[in-house]
Amino acid sequence: MNRIGFYVAGALVVLMILFSTLFIVDQRQFAVIYSLGEIKEVVTQPGLKFKLPPPLQNVVFLDRRIQTLDSPTETRPIFTAEKKSLVIDWLIKWRIIDARQFIRNNTADMHNLEIRLSPIVQAAFNEEVTKRTVRAMLATEREKVMQDVRGRLADEAKAFGIEIVDVRIKRVDFSANITDSIYRRMESERKRVANELRSTGAADSEKIRADADRQREVIVAEAYRDAQKVQGEGDAKASALFADSFGRDPQFAAFYRSLGAYRATFRTKADVLVVDPNSEFFKVMRGSAGPAPATTPAGKK
Repeated sequence: MNRIGFYVAGALVVLMILFSTLFIVDQRQFAVIYSLGEIKEVVTQPGLKFKLPPPLQNVVFLDRRIQTLDSPTETRPIFTAEKKSLVIDWLIKWRIIDARQFIRNNTADMHNLEIRLSPIVQAAFNEEVTKRTVRAMLATEREKVMQDVRGRLADEAKAFGIEIVDVRIKRVDFSANITDSIYRRMESERKRVANELRSTGAADSEKIRADADRQREVIVAEAYRDAQKVQGEGDAKASALFADSFGRDPQFAAFYRSLGAYRATFRTKADVLVVDPNSEFFKVMRGSAGPAPATTPAGKK
């Protein structure tokens, strides 16, 4: 019975030793085999691999996928060629291409690499931004800046055993100490433009109003002129008709003129005429025929 237990225990130990010599390399990883603290081999091909049991050899895995490094939260301002202060948020894409070199310079901790690489990237941006203006950074040369920064990082990246895949600028903004003044300047500029537009609108309004008043005066004057002309033509025709009618019947003409004289004399009930009742003025009222009275009121009281 003791012999069977011994065999079982021995078999388990052999299996444990056997399993400790096997490891699986994923296609997304590098496998670095250490032998007594030194790098013995870097396995790049995926699959089932063999090694000596610990402590003779052990394995460290490195991610070979593309990694992202973002700019620090508190990014220091960078001065442009015209001494304007800009804050630039960036990111870089990188990956390990030489596992041995990577471990020699950074150990196997990727966070350690990011701590060392971040100030190098910031310095590369400083070198490129200080040669350019704000306009170039915001519009015309933004792509060129990213390409130049990537070129500057190429040699540094080889020393770390990595490759810089891409460099991107996420945001370009003015630093906080001048942002308020820029906004105030923009606000005053917008107000100036608004006031200028209001003044132009008021001037155009007055011009339109004056032109409308002038046209109205012209139209009213022309209408009055046409009305007077029509009225004059009507009066002329009426006078011609009166003259023709009066020429045919003198007595009716005298009667009509007398009625006109009476109408002009007795306009209101308060009018008083002091005259001889037998005068020619009342001849038509007395029913006498004859010429129209030529007299005018002697007086009113």
